[in-house]
Amino acid sequence: MRNPFPACAAVVLTAAALAACGSSADGTDPEAAGAQRPAASGPAAPGPSATTATEPATPPAGEPTASAPAATAEGPKTPVDEITPATGTFTKEQKEYLKDRVPKGMDPAAVLQTGQETCDKLRYLVKADRDTAVGAIVTGEVPDAKDAVAGLCTQHQDLVDEAAYGYPDGKHTGKKLRPGVYRSASPTTDCAWQIEGAGGKELASGTSDTGKSRKITLPDSARTFTSTGCYAWLPEGAA
Repeated sequence: MRNPFPACAAVVLTAAALAACGSSADGTDPEAAGAQRPAASGPAAPGPSATTATEPATPPAGEPTASAPAATAEGPKTPVDEITPATGTFTKEQKEYLKDRVPKGMDPAAVLQTGQETCDKLRYLVKADRDTAVGAIVTGEVPDAKDAVAGLCTQHQDLVDEAAYGYPDGKHTGKKLRPGVYRSASPTTDCAWQIEGAGGKELASGTSDTGKSRKITLPDSARTFTSTGCYAWLPEGAA
């Protein structure tokens, strides 16, 4: 998939960089709707992969450039009452985030840094385009967002709350479907979708080659929703 941002605003993709990082139309209308997404600055923006390589760029002064080692989910963890920094103290929120996350023998500050970097990624993305920030949570391209936001950057809780009702590309069926109006976040020029009811009956489908946001409606009768090349669909309101 392509990157949702114009090539003229290439973003950081070096190994030392942070990893990321309409007028409306119904599901059958072939006309494009929505506005073009602005380019993001800062760490590499999540979203559909670019079809052409981008040159490394130097992040703005003062912005972090390296990711801390991620804590593994396996092996024994350091008890929360034993989690202490080499110097200073952790806040209550920081300790809550670190609970059950620090493997035995690992510096808790390194684990904390990964959570803080998650918050940084969201901060950079939301400045560039809020829908892309929410979409990055929906698709999992900003991992651990729910816990990092809850403990370290609660100002982004609205992004997590909205993402909980979104859909990434793929096939969604049954109880996972929620009736309502949805808009695509950072779609590619190969965005396509299909909504089916009982017995596989097609209720709506569409494509978009504009790379601009589209709107669709999932009715109560929907049983399957399939999307490709659209990156993520975010809730717009009730059907």
